[in-house]
Amino acid sequence: MASTATPNAIAVDKSKPYFPVAGLANDGWSTEDEATATCFCGAVQLSFPTHGPGFVGSFVCNCADCHKLTASVHASNFTVYDTHLKHLRGRDNLKTFGQSRTVFVKTPGQDNTMTNYFCDTCGSLMYRVGAAFPGMSILRLGSVDDFSLHETKLRPTMEQFTKDRVSWKLPTEGAKQFEEDGLHVK
Repeated sequence: MASTATPNAIAVDKSKPYFPVAGLANDGWSTEDEATATCFCGAVQLSFPTHGPGFVGSFVCNCADCHKLTASVHASNFTVYDTHLKHLRGRDNLKTFGQSRTVFVKTPGQDNTMTNYFCDTCGSLMYRVGAAFPGMSILRLGSVDDFSLHETKLRPTMEQFTKDRVSWKLPTEGAKQFEEDGLHVK
């Protein structure tokens, strides 16, 4: 098999803010404490804390819902408290879809609905809100405008549903591994 390395590849310093051309928006930003997440077409933009009291954590999920919802084999996520999530633009452009049949957190007699918030123009999933995660929103790392944050402040620290991880994907380096739900471990 031929090497896929590009001999003239340009190295990117991922310790500094890095905003590659991705989608139609070009106004993403990050500071020491906060950053933006924008949909592919740019109609919806959020800001969120990158640490501290509003940032809950980051994780990789291999559950069946994340496989289907992302059209991939896992989802790279981070969670923030709703009190710290700001809609900078496009809140009225978000459409929702929710269901509870396949959601992994099932407490008898309690609502387990997971609601997805999508950009109505381009279809980008901006965040999820689950009854099992009151007061929190789950965002996708791929929507974050400053790609350096994927490697630094937002790097996943936990990987869950490893029992459903495809065999050709290695465990996420440095992340605590959970065979099933790792978010509700006591």
